[in-house]
Amino acid sequence: MSDNDVMPATHLFIVCGLPGAGKTTLATELAAEHHAVRLCPDEWMEQLGVDLWDADARQRIEQLQWATAGEILQHGTNIVIDWGLWRRSERDRLLADAHSIGVAVHLVLLDPPLDVLWERVESRDREARHGTRAITRAELEQWYHDFERPDTAELASYDPLVET
Repeated sequence: MSDNDVMPATHLFIVCGLPGAGKTTLATELAAEHHAVRLCPDEWMEQLGVDLWDADARQRIEQLQWATAGEILQHGTNIVIDWGLWRRSERDRLLADAHSIGVAVHLVLLDPPLDVLWERVESRDREARHGTRAITRAELEQWYHDFERPDTAELASYDPLVET
């Protein structure tokens, strides 16, 4: 989007990062600041009594949330997606879908060091409280290695963050 283009009135904020990165804290702040609806699969899974480790349920909930987000965005209300979005293909799909309906899309990357992530995951223990077990250090290390961090070209495909 060039400086001369008019910024769309509706915005999608994609919060990207690993467990313990601070996604939910920041997503909550963004939702309040931009009068947005925040969608977080962990919270829906907790409310439904679904194990946070149930990958099939998580996928279905994220699909439902994205379908709901599309309807909400078309009605002019901002959305904050509070998912991990560790894969570029996932982010690309949301970006393309939102741009196809004229919505500005902003990527917010949270990428603290591994030791910070581990400290936060260990202290909150969310997965053990709402799932069958806690995240292990080995899992977090693997995810940290596998995380497809946005590169310069990908970051350039998003709209600049807006200030209110």
